[in-house]
Amino acid sequence: MTSPFDRIRPAATTARQVSDLAVAFGLTIAPGHAADAAVTCVASDNRVARPGDLFVALPGARAHGAQFAADAVGRGATAVLTDARGAELIGSDSTTPVLIADDPRAILGQVAAWVLGNPADELMTFGVTGTNGKTTTTYQLDHLLRALGWRGGLIGTVETRSGDRVVPSILTTPEAADLQALLAAMREDHVRTLAMEVSSHALAQHRVDGVVFGVAGFTNLTQDHLDFHGDFESYFATKADLFTPARARRGVVTVDDAWGERMARAAQIPVATLTTLPDKHADWTVTDVAPSGTGSAFTLTHRDGRTLRTSTSLPGGYNVANAALAVAMVLEGGSDIRDVTEALTAADGLSATVPGRMEVLATAPRVVVDFAHNTEALQLALAALRPTTTGRLAVVFGATGDRDAGKRPFMGAAAVRGADVVYVTDDDPHDEDPAKVRAEVLAGTGTGGTPGRTVEAADDSGSRTVEVHEVAPRADAIRAAILAAGQDDTVLVAGRGHETIQEIAGVDHLLDDRVEARAALAARNAIPQQDGQRQQDPMQERTTQA
Repeated sequence: MTSPFDRIRPAATTARQVSDLAVAFGLTIAPGHAADAAVTCVASDNRVARPGDLFVALPGARAHGAQFAADAVGRGATAVLTDARGAELIGSDSTTPVLIADDPRAILGQVAAWVLGNPADELMTFGVTGTNGKTTTTYQLDHLLRALGWRGGLIGTVETRSGDRVVPSILTTPEAADLQALLAAMREDHVRTLAMEVSSHALAQHRVDGVVFGVAGFTNLTQDHLDFHGDFESYFATKADLFTPARARRGVVTVDDAWGERMARAAQIPVATLTTLPDKHADWTVTDVAPSGTGSAFTLTHRDGRTLRTSTSLPGGYNVANAALAVAMVLEGGSDIRDVTEALTAADGLSATVPGRMEVLATAPRVVVDFAHNTEALQLALAALRPTTTGRLAVVFGATGDRDAGKRPFMGAAAVRGADVVYVTDDDPHDEDPAKVRAEVLAGTGTGGTPGRTVEAADDSGSRTVEVHEVAPRADAIRAAILAAGQDDTVLVAGRGHETIQEIAGVDHLLDDRVEARAALAARNAIPQQDGQRQQDPMQERTTQA
């Protein structure tokens, strides 16, 4: 398997000498190897190595990359960068130069940037971090920057764009070598702006080293990825690293919650604050939010008096926050508010389509696919759909295996609080028992862990009865929810969004929630029913008990 980023690499490069690289980064050339060679690009995966590459052999959890150095050299790599252990594994019987660093991962980004001539310096770069909203905000950023006339690039969870070239993404933020090659290709494609998601994993693993963003943005911080970071403090500290001089020049921080306020205080670069709340003071304030089409219109005002009114086509208050953050980041990046206002008017507001983010597939019943995969995101998605649902609100969701098990019961509780019908199913089980994961989600629903029951829930409108079901596999759950829905109901299929592969016990299975939902809608249309009648799906009896 090769990385899709291998398909977006610079066509022309400038050769750099290994001896100059050694001097620039204080590296040792292993004895017994050639002392010099020319390198033109960098690869950290032997499978994508090309002639002229510097292959960076990193220590891994299961194997050391040096074990694959010979394969990379066989594919054309002209030099290797590794640590002392890697040099031992390679041995001294190779004439290929081997450079030794104490921690090659920590310098990989800067090395790749140096080899390729620091391509990020020739782009207007916008980096967005936070638990939820990164993808939507970067799409809105890209939409606005293109509306302003810039040739844009985008890097994120769903896809990567370099001008008119588009490839699907494997990681939210690419590995450092892939990222720098991609930025160099964008330079060749005459891309001028970049909107990019910056994940906490990427910051911790040095993937964005070698990039100093012109403007960094922060959406929010909620429980997620604690299996990787350990606790909230470490998670916060990793996110805060983006707001340091080594990572960005300016920032915009959403301060709607305590974590955002803390981020603004912790920032080591100049930051502008943004709020959507009426009782908070910030540099940028969102007011006069009103329904507009499928989304909302809003006014964004700076404390210095600058103001504009625009809209987002995506529903929910949190999407207003995402859209406002995108606009504020462009303005803080130096764009004139009059130009931004004119561009937004011509573009009909922030109307970018974000795959798998509140994506509406049908209207009767309304079927929406969203990436909400943690407690806060699930709550926000359900709250966004409730006001415009005249019938019942159903949700299909699961929790990911081998990831942050602590959030599972909270997700179950959030589903019961927000929906009228709950279908607990599988997300990506990975190597964990799917039934065990579902049971831990069900534990938070108030059913005593037993599906097929009803529970009482309360919201602002009073108490209501909520149905809780357990249905697996996921395709069956989607089908059951859609066939059981009335014409005025809404079905939210949450957790996977744009994803098309489900991993079960190490095996990848094709699964696209949108494809399954459309198939269920087609089956629904083939079954005669009276207006408003809810259908009984024969497959619903295939419920799997925990």
